Amino acid sequence: MASVRRPEHQAPPEIFYNETEARKYTSNTRMIEIQLKMTERAVELLTLPEDTPCMILDLGCGSGLSGETLTEHGHNWVGLDISSSMLSVALEREVEGDLMLGDMGQGLSFRPGMFDGAVSISALQWLCNADKKSHVPAKRMFKFFSTLYSCLARGGRAAFQFYPENSQQVELITQQALKAGFTGGVVVDYPNSSKAKKVFLVLFVGGQQQLPRGLGTAPGEKGVPGHVQYTDVRQRIKAARGKPLKKSRDWILEKKERRRRQGKEVRPDSKYTGRKRKDKF
Repeated sequence: MASVRRPEHQAPPEIFYNETEARKYTSNTRMIEIQLKMTERAVELLTLPEDTPCMILDLGCGSGLSGETLTEHGHNWVGLDISSSMLSVALEREVEGDLMLGDMGQGLSFRPGMFDGAVSISALQWLCNADKKSHVPAKRMFKFFSTLYSCLARGGRAAFQFYPENSQQVELITQQALKAGFTGGVVVDYPNSSKAKKVFLVLFVGGQQQLPRGLGTAPGEKGVPGHVQYTDVRQRIKAARGKPLKKSRDWILEKKERRRRQGKEVRPDSKYTGRKRKDKF
């Protein structure tokens, strides 16, 4: 009966995440907090250069919760999702990334080397299912990973947080990723905790790199110790649930500063920034 709780066993993603489920997911405080933390960890696993805006691909971007974390880190991003309802909520929330409707299992059509990195939160396990007679999970995964490999820049990384149902799924996913040309492997955070345990697939483009050590693992194990800082999580959850401060002075100043870090031209700040203009008659 435990498997009934897994969304991927109830319906294909484009059907399961209908308008009702998409709005429920985006307004759930617990889901928002989990999404933010896992995205922070995924970004850390990418080891992107500091103070340099990068172009990131967000796979299974949903309503844009993970994309907002990328924006806060000063990166540009493109989000892909199979659920039109999820993308509609993302548009309503005015996320700053570009959004695309598509099925990962059909491959990615971006130009070679377009992205510096890729992240994915809670989406990869859906490819293990055969929702149609034409779906062969191994083939769909290889198509996905081979096209992802092509659109990532050399030296780039991809970090997937996913919920494998069993060890066979982990092996299947890893095999297809390595077959497509990636190096890397699985990183497990807090492996001895039933609640905090999280599984990440970390992939490298171009040469073997040292796989990071999972959080909460013994110091003697291979890899480097990870460290994640979750700052102002409550404030960010409140903002993600409806952005009550949108278009306020603080919101405008933060957005302008973010654009400056991205190298874009921005008008200078003044005492009139964010002040409501009087109606002209």
